[in-house]
Amino acid sequence: MTSHAVPAGAHADAGHEEFDEHAWTSLGLDHMKLAFWTFLGSDCFFFGSLIGTYMSYRGQSLVGPYPRDVFSVEVTSISTFVLLMSSLTMALAVLFAKTNRRSGTIGMLLATAALGASFVGFQMFEFSHFYHEGLTLQGNLFGSSFYVLTGFHGTHVAIGVLWLLIQTLFYGKRWIRGDEGNAVEVAGLYWHFVDIVWIVIFTFVYLMEYVE
Repeated sequence: MTSHAVPAGAHADAGHEEFDEHAWTSLGLDHMKLAFWTFLGSDCFFFGSLIGTYMSYRGQSLVGPYPRDVFSVEVTSISTFVLLMSSLTMALAVLFAKTNRRSGTIGMLLATAALGASFVGFQMFEFSHFYHEGLTLQGNLFGSSFYVLTGFHGTHVAIGVLWLLIQTLFYGKRWIRGDEGNAVEVAGLYWHFVDIVWIVIFTFVYLMEYVE
């Protein structure tokens, strides 16, 4: 049996190398990123089923209010722009984290969280307006499928905002174990995912009512 000598004082480095070695899979991704891609794949099926349900029931409501009775595409366009801008700030946060620019990373994470919170605020305003216009969860097929779809998406955004705030704290305090840039990148994957899902929802739920 061949023994390998370990240089004195190298035990800490050896532990770090062992951590790095086992953090990567045969696909070239670390375990955290691969697990998160798997989660996002399952979430694609989840939102796909919700969007498919909405489209199946679209135009089937026998009583109002109907989409054109309550939708304000101008307001929703503003909230959509806000969410899309948050993708830019999230991308910058990942870039700064990968290049070890700590203050820039913290600033962009906070900006992304603020834009996400603004989007949630717009959605709460919309829901309040729709409710006062008579659109409820139990009122008709449109209300049921609409609130479930957009409500779950809004919940995803709210979870993302909370995640970004916690990550900003951990990043600022240097409490993140392992690769800090990788941790921010995983949060970015989630954030870009909810943004892409919203583009699909905005197109199929809101815009289609105005192009027909």
